[in-house]
Amino acid sequence: MSKLTVVGSLSTDFVVSAEKRPEVGETIIGTDFKTTFGGKGANQAIAAARLGSQVTMIGTVGADVFGQEIIVNLKNNRIDTTNVESVTHLPSGSAHITVVDGDNSIVYIPGANNAVTEEQIVSALNEIEESDLVMVQNETPLEIINILVELCFQRGIKTIYNPAPAKPIPEELIEKVTFLTPNESEYNILFPNLSLSEGMKKYPNKLIITMGSKGVYFNNGSKEIQVPSYLVEPVDTTGAGDTFNGAFAVASTAGLDIETSIRFGNLAAALSIQKFGAQGGMPTLDELKGSDFYEKEWNLK
Repeated sequence: MSKLTVVGSLSTDFVVSAEKRPEVGETIIGTDFKTTFGGKGANQAIAAARLGSQVTMIGTVGADVFGQEIIVNLKNNRIDTTNVESVTHLPSGSAHITVVDGDNSIVYIPGANNAVTEEQIVSALNEIEESDLVMVQNETPLEIINILVELCFQRGIKTIYNPAPAKPIPEELIEKVTFLTPNESEYNILFPNLSLSEGMKKYPNKLIITMGSKGVYFNNGSKEIQVPSYLVEPVDTTGAGDTFNGAFAVASTAGLDIETSIRFGNLAAALSIQKFGAQGGMPTLDELKGSDFYEKEWNLK
């Protein structure tokens, strides 16, 4: 069983479903409302835990009912929450999501997720050093990401940096991560002067670009490779990228090569979007192995 540490956001998702998105100044009647658990860090941790990894979470919540429920949810998914701290000066993070025709738009409020400190990272050093891989996302302050990546780089610990939501990041930071996993729009913000092909060629076997139904692209050092997605009818695409990242981490720490690990991530993401909620559809390993795609296309059952 691989050991993963996830440093990242912990949030509550407030999800509105509607038949259309309102125009500016317009009020419409929605079709449904649900409250679910989210945060890119928590999502990726839970995706990996359900697929069999031993996961430690590092993050921060508010001293409110949402924070308490977030921690209980992590524990229910067999995630070590020893390094999840609560603060009183900020509310727990939240995401306000509108789902129309299976696609989502999101307003994210970091709240307590901005309170992660260097001291918190240092206090979890033993867990980090025992990890096969460490994951982080951009819902954590960039200062903390830099500290974490530098710490892992110095110790030879593999890292996955999912730069979402997108913001400019230093090139020296990119050089030190093992895998960088933006989607297409995030890539365009990170590398405005490089085509997709140019970027992948510059960062072979590091830069992995997720492109929804078009699949995932990377350069293996010799050529550009497209790993096709598994086409399904989506119910809710929220959390698909997080599911991919968590599953990719599980596969890569199990010794699978990059292309096979991407296929594993694609399959987990395809299964996840057939149910509601960022975490609601994340498959267990048994569910993944029991899927028709796994049996017919992997020929591993």
